[in-house]
Amino acid sequence: MKPTTQRSLILALLALLMVATRVNHWAPIPDASWAVFFIGGFYLRQWTRWAFPALMALAVAVDYAVITGQGQSFWQHYCVSAAYWFLVPAYFAMWAGGLFVARHYSRSWRTLAVTAVALVASTLVCQLLSQGSFYWLSASVAEKTVAGWAANYVQWLLPYMQTAATYVGIAAVAHAIVVAAVKPTTANADVAKPR
Repeated sequence: MKPTTQRSLILALLALLMVATRVNHWAPIPDASWAVFFIGGFYLRQWTRWAFPALMALAVAVDYAVITGQGQSFWQHYCVSAAYWFLVPAYFAMWAGGLFVARHYSRSWRTLAVTAVALVASTLVCQLLSQGSFYWLSASVAEKTVAGWAANYVQWLLPYMQTAATYVGIAAVAHAIVVAAVKPTTANADVAKPR
């Protein structure tokens, strides 16, 4: 399979995963958005200039469809404030984590450690930007305090990290299966490399 075809397939799968899980953040199947951006950074690094904005636009479009589908105004919804736009750097933190793993990728166990460290670091930053901006900039929190912000940050960090780790873990297992199934030859050695 050609690299462009591989990237297109991965982008389509990531978009489908985000749409399927983002439509209801509290569904039994949790929102995969954070993991989608991390995985996208790993596989689509050569397409960062347009793949990241495309996935970001898709996330906003899904939010818009869900909010207006409930008969509410997108711009009046409690989730949409000045803080909402901090999702761009927050999600790019996840993308950057995937980029970091791609740059340090090798077909060894070391890559698992690199992935774990990058995932934790990017999730910490993503949570800081998304939760921090919501806490401090939205009207949803009446009395803002550093202690209240810190408690809120910690309360939501573990669930978001668990969700991202679950999806990234599934992607890592799928990647390992594909890499093991494809015999490295000159013609198909690129399959094992992140894009």
